Amino acid sequence: MLTTHSENELQLTADVLVIGGGPAAAWAAWAAASQGVKVIIVDKGFLGTSGAAAASGNGIMAPSPENWDKVVSERYRSGKNLANLRWIERVVEKTWLSLPLVEDWGYRFPKENGESVRQSYYGPEYMRVLRKNLLRVGVEILDQSPALELLLAGDGSVAGARGVQRQHHRTYLVRAGAVVLANGGCAFLSKALGCNTNTGDGLLMAVEAGGELSSMEASNHYAISTAFNATVTRGVPFGWASFSDEAGNDLGGYINGRRDPSFLPNALLKGPVYARLDRATPEVKAVIEKSHFISYLPYKKAGIDPYTERVPVTLVLEGTVRGTGGIRLTDDSCGTKVPGLYAAGDAASREFLAGLASGGGGPNAAWAISTGQWAGVGAAVFAKSLGAHVNERVARPTGQAGLRSPQADKTPSSASFDSEAIVRGIQNEMFPLEKNHFRSEQQLLDSLSKLEKLWEQVQANPKQDTVRDVEFSRRAAALTAVARWGYFSALHRTETRSEHIRVDYPETDPNQRYYQATGGLERLWVRRDWIADEIATPPVLTTQTTPSVSKL
Repeated sequence: MLTTHSENELQLTADVLVIGGGPAAAWAAWAAASQGVKVIIVDKGFLGTSGAAAASGNGIMAPSPENWDKVVSERYRSGKNLANLRWIERVVEKTWLSLPLVEDWGYRFPKENGESVRQSYYGPEYMRVLRKNLLRVGVEILDQSPALELLLAGDGSVAGARGVQRQHHRTYLVRAGAVVLANGGCAFLSKALGCNTNTGDGLLMAVEAGGELSSMEASNHYAISTAFNATVTRGVPFGWASFSDEAGNDLGGYINGRRDPSFLPNALLKGPVYARLDRATPEVKAVIEKSHFISYLPYKKAGIDPYTERVPVTLVLEGTVRGTGGIRLTDDSCGTKVPGLYAAGDAASREFLAGLASGGGGPNAAWAISTGQWAGVGAAVFAKSLGAHVNERVARPTGQAGLRSPQADKTPSSASFDSEAIVRGIQNEMFPLEKNHFRSEQQLLDSLSKLEKLWEQVQANPKQDTVRDVEFSRRAAALTAVARWGYFSALHRTETRSEHIRVDYPETDPNQRYYQATGGLERLWVRRDWIADEIATPPVLTTQTTPSVSKL
């Protein structure tokens, strides 16, 4: 790897290293620092402006206590018997109790009758407040410093991470007693707003270190956007749209007055679809133009009146960002299979919260707040348990594909793989609705065959002339790995459930009540983690301390 062991490598130590720059990472860093340990947080962009949360406003699943039962019940049912009732309760309670802190730190929630309404946040201001608070409590922030690989001690526990600093054109190494992976999911560089920093890096890093993923078949969330500016994936305004085809024929698209989520994918396969927000009342228009301004902005910039003019619409892949799949959690502190390694936010599997359904919006915002804190505290406690000499451990880097060529010793070559070509090849398999939304065994096998060839290519020598070369070579490997895990898991779940649609298995199979763990690098694998809990009848409360799953 570029400048390995050179004088140009920045070397630091911490008790807890947090990787990421969104809400989950910020909450994790704050929670760890609150335990009295030294914390460093490293972000691919600038913590506070990069990532999906900073791009716009977002709802928060934080109902007032008198509504907890209703919200918990609805969330559990949306998981179609795969969600975990106790985890949903934990998330709702932790989020409700945490939001007053944000207000104490300087965020201004709107008021009604003199009371704060903490049901949503404005992303840029929310993240600015979180960053300011981290600096206040002494967290060291490394911006423009993507982490690329984890370090492992001899006993298999995590010992830190390495990455590159773009602005200083050097590598860095942080030794730490524990690490929190909170660097988001994977949207496959689809240009969905705020998601191009979400390229699955944490998932690859976790598996290389010995961790596992779960529910990766739920890695195919698509979101509606205008086709003329296919990046702003905020669907709320389209709840007041009329949809029509090229000839202007009304396409319907509603069930009992609510937009049918299955309508648009089917309609787009038949031809162009147009939308006009002509169902919006004056009151709704005011809300769209104020609270959802980021959605209204493309129309304004293009000189389009969305209430009277038709515009073409499309679906943009958001992958696991608003999907579910991610790093498998093994305990209440968001620990993973690797000792000392924790996961939070979109990097972690949200199967306990959502099953295979999307947790996008309010649920994911609450998940980031709660899991961030649990992971941060868990990491701090683990780091403290290792004693004062924790950062004197001998550690080895774990990164391979996109960083080091395993073939280099056998067949040295000056040739390096083309990371941009790799990305295009992945997108050719992941973006089309007929491949990733409407799945079938034959199509999955065809795509996996192509992805395997791309995986073989990223085993070759990575280009490492600059820090950007290092980052992009590694990114190509991460994207390839996540695509393989997603489709391999989808191949093995032979049913349709929530966002995982198998056209060859169109029904939900009540006998497939399990999570699918997955992993592997050269050889992929899937394991069924059967859910032993009985199907709950919300709002009955549970008393279990950990989600009960048995392994096959």
